[in-house]
Order: sequence, then structure tokens, then C-alpha cells
Amino acid sequence: MATVDDISIELAFATPARQELLKLIVPAHSTVAEAIERSGIATRFADEKIAQMQAGIWGRPVDRQHGLENGDRVELYRPLAIDPREARRLRAKP
Repeated sequence: MATVDDISIELAFATPARQELLKLIVPAHSTVAEAIERSGIATRFADEKIAQMQAGIWGRPVDRQHGLENGDRVELYRPLAIDPREARRLRAKP
């Protein structure tokens, strides 16, 4: 049950085959790391290295010790398979 000191956030993670957008109620002053832990996302995606992934809030990378605010969306970013500039170069080759 939510209390006055709780905040509402979302946690987003996706693979090419599956995506999750979890709505969470966490204590105010929680960190990104605490939200990731509370979400259980590491067990939902056991094959992924969640602990090593860059985290961000609304598309902006942040440290996992960053404090959360009401309405934040925590995102976990998988490593890129190929540099986007290199992908464009490969597509442009005749």
C-alpha cells in the first residue's frame, strides 16, 4: 500500500523479442539501483546482464545512485550490437 512518502515510477527494459514496462511504488528518496532491485527485472530477464547495463531516466544516462522523483521512468540500456555511424556507412555502400 502506498504511503505519503512513496512515489510512483516506471521501469522500462526491452530485448528484440520482448519488452517490459513496470509501474512501481517505491519509497521517496529511492535510488535507481534500489528501484531496479525492487522491480525484479533481473529475474524476469535472467539471460541478460542487468547489473552491468547503463541506466537512465527519460533517455538521459544517470548513475545508479541517482535519486528518483515522482513520475520518473527508469530505463535500462543494452549494449549496441554495432555503432550507429558504422551501420549507416554499411547501408550507404553500393
